[in-house]
Amino acid sequence: MENNQIHEGVDRKFGMYVYILPNLVTTCNIFCGFFAIIYSMKQNYLYAAYAIVVAALFDQLDGRLARLTRSTSKFGAEYDSLCDVVSFGVAPAVLMFQWALQPFGRLGWMACFLFVACGAIRLARFNVQVNIVEKSYFQGLPIPMAGGIVASSVLAFSELKWNPWGNELLLGITILLALVMVSSFRYRSFKDLDLKERMPFHYLIIGVGILFVVLLHPEVMLFVLFLSYATLGAIFGFFRWGKSVRKISPSVYAPAKTGENDLIPEEEEEK
Repeated sequence: MENNQIHEGVDRKFGMYVYILPNLVTTCNIFCGFFAIIYSMKQNYLYAAYAIVVAALFDQLDGRLARLTRSTSKFGAEYDSLCDVVSFGVAPAVLMFQWALQPFGRLGWMACFLFVACGAIRLARFNVQVNIVEKSYFQGLPIPMAGGIVASSVLAFSELKWNPWGNELLLGITILLALVMVSSFRYRSFKDLDLKERMPFHYLIIGVGILFVVLLHPEVMLFVLFLSYATLGAIFGFFRWGKSVRKISPSVYAPAKTGENDLIPEEEEEK
């Protein structure tokens, strides 16, 4: 009898309970990243690029699903970040090297490694700052956006029939994306934008105009829009235009919580 009670106590102490639905969606994210790596090695670069784009959609969906079903958790946040390293760090780096940077030799694969390393550092910094940095801005370029720029560059070059092999512009983009991910440049997160509220009529016109331009040539225009977002944030940050990212508390990183029931309000937002 006493042994059974001891075993039950141990099970309660070390047992782990997770929310299945949002974490299954997160698993779809990492599957797409793994798919992209495999197809990059098979030299099917378009499939690999589309897989990274689909991974980004799953990355957006899992956090919103978790909050909608009130199933946010520390486990989900950590699992999401680990999946993002694969889908938006390793997969885009392998794709870029196989597709364009092999002719640069050691410089090419070191640029891709820099992309992966800075992406991982970006995620780690996001995780420890999630509760102390204002939600309206990201500090540094989010890693899904960096991965999306790599994927959309493949789609754009394919659509325009440009040769990516040994392209110095793509080498520069890879290195610059790595650096802006770990920079202190501020990027608008749009988390404070509530589309359910009433807004001026011209906002609708602007939205329709942007949608029209993207649909005219989606493969190219998505690359232009993503790259413009990254470039403008870097320019504004370099010349220190605008305010710096505001810390909610003093510049001491918030310690990670370890309780299984700890909730994170923005756990699976874009990193």
